[in-house]
Amino acid sequence: MKKRLIKLGVLLVIIALSGLLIYLYRVHSYQNKVSHITVQNIEFSSIPDGSYIGEYNVDFIYAKVSVTVKSGKIIHIDLLKHKTERGKPAEVITDRIVEQQTLQVDAIAGATNSSKVIKKAVENALNAAKAPNP
Repeated sequence: MKKRLIKLGVLLVIIALSGLLIYLYRVHSYQNKVSHITVQNIEFSSIPDGSYIGEYNVDFIYAKVSVTVKSGKIIHIDLLKHKTERGKPAEVITDRIVEQQTLQVDAIAGATNSSKVIKKAVENALNAAKAPNP
């Protein structure tokens, strides 16, 4: 009986360590993805009028947006989905993009990673708008 408990304990430790290693790998991968996000400035006047969907995912943070363009200006950004842990304050970045009419707005302090992901989702929506329809 004692040997079985020891084997079970060893097995549980191995499982726990494996889970920890997988989690640490995912965190490292997430941090690497976020550190390599670049957001290009887009000339809004080149975007046809309409609403466009864009999204971006780096595992721990995900954003999906609807960007409405009219007369060469972004008039509204609707944050359709934002998966985050502590990045909720970044959600105001959509207002800043509309106010300043540029994607080159400063990240929200304390929510830098979510800010980057949301801005990248907006960029992806605008790039989809520029892509030729098949």
